[in-house]
Amino acid sequence: MRRQSRHTLSFGIASDASAVDSSAVTYEFKLPDLGEGLTEGEIARWLVAEGQEIGEDDPLVEIQTDKTTVEIPSPAAGKVARILVAEGETVAVGTVLVVIGEDGVTAAVGEQPRAEEPPAASAVSRGLTPGHGPPGRVRATPLVRRLAQELGVDLEALGGSGPQGRVTEEDVRSAAASGGLTPGHGPEGRRERLRGVRKLIAEHMARAHAEVPAVTWVEECDFGAVDLKRLVAVTLKAVAEALEEVPELNARLEGDEIVYLDRYDLGVAVQTDQGLVVPVVRDCDSRSVDELADEVTRLAESARAHKLKPEELRGSTFTVTSAGKLGGLLTTPIVNHPEVGILSIGRVAERPVVRGGEIVARPTGTIAVTFDHRVVDGARAAEFGLAVIGRLEAGG
Repeated sequence: MRRQSRHTLSFGIASDASAVDSSAVTYEFKLPDLGEGLTEGEIARWLVAEGQEIGEDDPLVEIQTDKTTVEIPSPAAGKVARILVAEGETVAVGTVLVVIGEDGVTAAVGEQPRAEEPPAASAVSRGLTPGHGPPGRVRATPLVRRLAQELGVDLEALGGSGPQGRVTEEDVRSAAASGGLTPGHGPEGRRERLRGVRKLIAEHMARAHAEVPAVTWVEECDFGAVDLKRLVAVTLKAVAEALEEVPELNARLEGDEIVYLDRYDLGVAVQTDQGLVVPVVRDCDSRSVDELADEVTRLAESARAHKLKPEELRGSTFTVTSAGKLGGLLTTPIVNHPEVGILSIGRVAERPVVRGGEIVARPTGTIAVTFDHRVVDGARAAEFGLAVIGRLEAGG
């Protein structure tokens, strides 16, 4: 079953091409400008294969960009003549991805018709199987590739028994049973190339760690007055109000200038089966806790169903993260660059504390604030953290 994409875009055919007999036209489809200043995208998955007949608006390709997957439909009907960019490759906007239609007049989508690219540039002639990987990689569906990865089978070492040499599930299982493991799968472990969301996370975290001189402040918080089912929403409200008092944490460092933001759009870290994503809850300062709770639920459900829109992942001014029962006693999160601060909630549990000179059990956790020390002084970060804790201990 094809995975539900997070967002779908549609594109039309250039008007000049409409005057040409569609059966004789070859369309070159380029990676479109997906907006928000994006200049490149990764081919996450081809939804077609060379030689396949497709209709206009049929699912064509999934593009991974900025932590979201965009499904692009076919701009034209016809046979998939050549797939020019393999899965896992990152290319710039404007790169020709696929050629659709029989040989004949070439009409690039969004452009005037021009001469067709020589066959030597096709994916097959460059050693690429349709929509799959660099030279040397074999034909196999995503399901078969995933199975091979799980069983430690080297697909490149197999001779496929399927049509046109495609490797089948039976081929993979037979190889696994006979010991056809990936080289290096033993003592050195299985190798898996970074791609998709995991690749973006790795690049983003590495940049943040390299550029931001981060410091973390931690303090305990009594959560007895907070409905833990609405903990994230209550925390967002408390954070937005505290940011109004400590504006240095709701800012950006751009060159030699600090830009103080006058909006309170807070990112909320959500774990999904593809990795961590950070959808943005807008206007946290002016919305009620009930409204924030509904929005957090909606965004989290969309994130786990891979239905977030690109604009729902951009523009946060500060980030809040909580791993619930998995959060540990405390965490020291990495600042979500280009923000200058992030707040994390540790695991809340009944712990012995002193109240009125007596030891009592209270639902206690930790609040940690990691901040960019170039912009925020330690004392101001502490003031912010204590302001958040004060609001939480008062019930929000």
